[in-house]
Amino acid sequence: MKKILISVALCVLCVAASAQSKSFKLGKWTEIQSSILKELNRSYVDSLPVDRIERAGVDAMLSNLDPYTIYVPEEENDDLKMMINKSYGGIGAVIYKPDIQGNVIINEPYKDSPAWQNGLRCGDEILTIDGQSVAGLTSAECSEKMRGTPGTKVLFKVKKVHTGEIKNIKITRQTIHLPDIEYYGYVAPHTGYICQTGFTEGVGEQMRAAIKDLRSQGQLDTLVLDLRGNGGGLMSEATEIVSIFVPKGSLVVSAKGRAEGSGYSSSTVKAPLDTKIPLVVLVDSGSASASEIVSGALQDMDRAVIAGTRTFGKGLVQSIRPLPYGGQLKLTTAKYYTPSGRCVQAIDYSHRNEDGSVGHIPDSLTHEFKTAMGRTVRDGGGITPDIEVKAREYSRLTYSLVVNGVVEQYVLEYVKAHESIAPTEEFHLSDADYEDFIEFAKGKTFDYRSSARTYFDFVRKELQRDGLEEAMKDELDALGKALEMEKEDFLRLKKDEIIPFIEEEIVVRYYFQPDGIKLRVRYDEQLREALRKAKDFRFEDGL
Repeated sequence: MKKILISVALCVLCVAASAQSKSFKLGKWTEIQSSILKELNRSYVDSLPVDRIERAGVDAMLSNLDPYTIYVPEEENDDLKMMINKSYGGIGAVIYKPDIQGNVIINEPYKDSPAWQNGLRCGDEILTIDGQSVAGLTSAECSEKMRGTPGTKVLFKVKKVHTGEIKNIKITRQTIHLPDIEYYGYVAPHTGYICQTGFTEGVGEQMRAAIKDLRSQGQLDTLVLDLRGNGGGLMSEATEIVSIFVPKGSLVVSAKGRAEGSGYSSSTVKAPLDTKIPLVVLVDSGSASASEIVSGALQDMDRAVIAGTRTFGKGLVQSIRPLPYGGQLKLTTAKYYTPSGRCVQAIDYSHRNEDGSVGHIPDSLTHEFKTAMGRTVRDGGGITPDIEVKAREYSRLTYSLVVNGVVEQYVLEYVKAHESIAPTEEFHLSDADYEDFIEFAKGKTFDYRSSARTYFDFVRKELQRDGLEEAMKDELDALGKALEMEKEDFLRLKKDEIIPFIEEEIVVRYYFQPDGIKLRVRYDEQLREALRKAKDFRFEDGL
């Protein structure tokens, strides 16, 4: 008995010593930092930029933890609100400013936004904001002037796109919330489709309403939930989404952290809408966090076929803590686990290499878990889909046209020349229109080299560096000539893959984002292949 008591006492002493050690280290470094700042303030040769060096110090300290633990000062709270809730105070329009000395162009007003309700249309030019000329202001500065507290007013002088009329338009700012469910509809007979881009408050109820609306439109036998590119959001809303398809009381996710009270679990509390309808969930490398909770839970319960490519692998939970002077700390407080017990976190931020980099968890250190029907799934690296379906690969030319804004600039010119277009279902870019695009693009500066030509140029530079280029000059010149292609010829060659991007951007300008997604679905071969393969999938054997 005495030995037992001695062992217990030793354990208590060890725990106390550990706690004292942590407290000592924290106090030590707090005192050192404070002493350094005081000495700098007293003795540094120039005036001390305290705000700048302290902010840099805080950011550097947090960067050693993980990318999601960040300090948000009071002046950046609106940006945090936008990131978490996808909402802000403003007029509801995307702007474009091609020239710092030029005007602001309305690129895309949101549906039913104050901008749209007050007559602003794509192509309209803003000359002044509250009496101040926009000439000389950056796009960010103009955007900041347009935003503001909901209920306040902002006055614009506007040049209308089709008439050239100069008008003064006063708009009352409102809270602009970007929807998480951007589009839903039927993509095939009896096959519904829902595109969800976030997990902000209320999206679960929006999802239920969308499914009910689909049912009211026709017979719904299969449902596709598109979470591609969905970076996540609120864990509670992930549970709400899952609750639509599984029995009440089903475990969706659990979280485990180091601090007391950081561990918890979340189960469905609402009655499901449909526990039988065949469900296909589309994911990709951009599907993260709450998207992985939904896809992982539905996969563990064998309730949905997960299709696409491996997800991002973010199994971390963030919480917001208030700080002095109106600031906030967004910090990682736990890791989350799917119903089978697996954590999808792919990167180990707690063990960094000497150069500061972090590594992925190797497959040899991952573990097997079982779904409800006994299928094997693994942890340590996102959600691996039941059916792998790769997305279409685009040429380097197409990416360059989009990234460099050539498509966007052409669309603005197209809008100026066309007051209206056919309905989305009937709209197609004509051959003549594409020839106009080629002429427009020819006059723009962008890198139009093929991937092969890019690699060739790289290899030639390396050969030049190694002193081998001259010896292979004839062969290199011949290959370079064979790979050379005029900009115009390359644009014609890639017509079929470029046209969908142009059509989508045009449709959005006339009929808003939902119709842009409707048009995107027209060309979505990954979606169609996923539906074809899902028909043959059996949960019993995973084939």
